[in-house]
Amino acid sequence: MRGITLSSVLTALLSSSIAHAALTTVTGWGENPTNLEMAVYLPSKLAAKPAVILALHYCGGTGPAYYQAANYDKFADAKGFIVIYPSTKKDSNCWDVASQKSLTNNGGGDSTGLVNMVKYLIQKYNADPTKIYATGSSSGCMMTNVLLAAYPDFFAAGSCYSGVAAGCLAGSPGSSPLSADPKCASGQNVKTGQEWATLAKAMYPGYTGAYPKMQTFHGTADHFVEYKNLAEQLKEWGALLGVEFTKNVTNTPQAGYTQMVYGDGTKLVGYSAVNVGHTVPVHPQLDINWFGLA
Repeated sequence: MRGITLSSVLTALLSSSIAHAALTTVTGWGENPTNLEMAVYLPSKLAAKPAVILALHYCGGTGPAYYQAANYDKFADAKGFIVIYPSTKKDSNCWDVASQKSLTNNGGGDSTGLVNMVKYLIQKYNADPTKIYATGSSSGCMMTNVLLAAYPDFFAAGSCYSGVAAGCLAGSPGSSPLSADPKCASGQNVKTGQEWATLAKAMYPGYTGAYPKMQTFHGTADHFVEYKNLAEQLKEWGALLGVEFTKNVTNTPQAGYTQMVYGDGTKLVGYSAVNVGHTVPVHPQLDINWFGLA
């Protein structure tokens, strides 16, 4: 207990209260096969057809906790879009990115419930169905990859931090550090781009349309979800989007980060963060820029 003071406890409690006060808890939002919880940040003035960002927490986290980590408030207030901060309470609070249900379009897993949250906002607040975005850290990044693969006609773009390719944990007993097959997080699940693309396309059988654009970050010192997983994500999305590596841009967006550009940089970019562990801090301005909401 060394170092814990009454002041620090009160500060923590106050921060938690502020986070909950800023969010609106939503119930009865539709089919919820895995008992997820939904909280939203509603700006004081909504756009006529607001965009929606689905912001997904890390393992062990909650929606309100990720609200504090990501915090898109000032951007939402300026542009009038809505941010969903959902929560899962199963498997150490990790998103299910392993089961066949979650890895299938409308399969009845976590991914289905998350999409239904957005559909509720489209109906209730006249949200723009062409401006739906996903982001998240660690487990949230893993789910971002899954959502864009399983629902490519629903999401316009993704931007996420320290995750793995869609399908990396397919067939694993679970999705948490305690339940998952360690082969994926340790970077040993290595495939060609086409192999990853085949796995992703199987999540939405019969779909022949375009896939959403993707931006993904990873730290070179990440030994929890190994840095090698960045390359696997980029191979997967490069194949799905039909773009190849073009160039590296060093010290972008800051010292120690390298931007990895695919094609002309409008469909796929990666960010390698030197000596950054798990997870890469959220860069809300870059997310907003990537989503075209700046």
